Amino acid sequence: MNISRHSLFNNNDILSLSDTIQVPEDFRSGTVKCRVIYSSSIKSVEYLSYTTANIKTLKKIEAGNLDYSYKYTDRSCLTSLIDKSLADDILLVKNGCITDVSFANIVFTDGNLWVTPDKPLLYGTMREFLILRGVIESVKIRVEDLSHFTHFRLINAMLGFEAPLIPLSGIV
Repeated sequence: MNISRHSLFNNNDILSLSDTIQVPEDFRSGTVKCRVIYSSSIKSVEYLSYTTANIKTLKKIEAGNLDYSYKYTDRSCLTSLIDKSLADDILLVKNGCITDVSFANIVFTDGNLWVTPDKPLLYGTMREFLILRGVIESVKIRVEDLSHFTHFRLINAMLGFEAPLIPLSGIV
């Protein structure tokens, strides 16, 4: 959040989320998503019950000049690309390389190693955490490289590395 505030609004002060987040009593059990809306300052904090999306299929979509370097409340540039009749979500491709899906980063395995695209549209916090821990490696993944993998999983702040394993045949 502070890196985004600095880049987008030239704010150099550091805001602490621990001073802001006070989980209401009715959200202290189950899986809860905390959504912080901010610009140069924190505008609001929302708490939502979280359920995992049941993703089994991804449709490869060319991202073109799509830029999603920061998380925005308006995600229509991503959600407008999803056609649920073709797949559950989209696998974004930019300049012939895999980036990520509409709501998460993606990791692939060949049965031994776990890798993630080196240039995702959004450098997610779980992705960075897993790279720093040596669980996954960041590599260039071209569309033609997909045949080297057997499975993938989707990761984000709410989906850790325990996320469901999906066969590569789920990519259409």
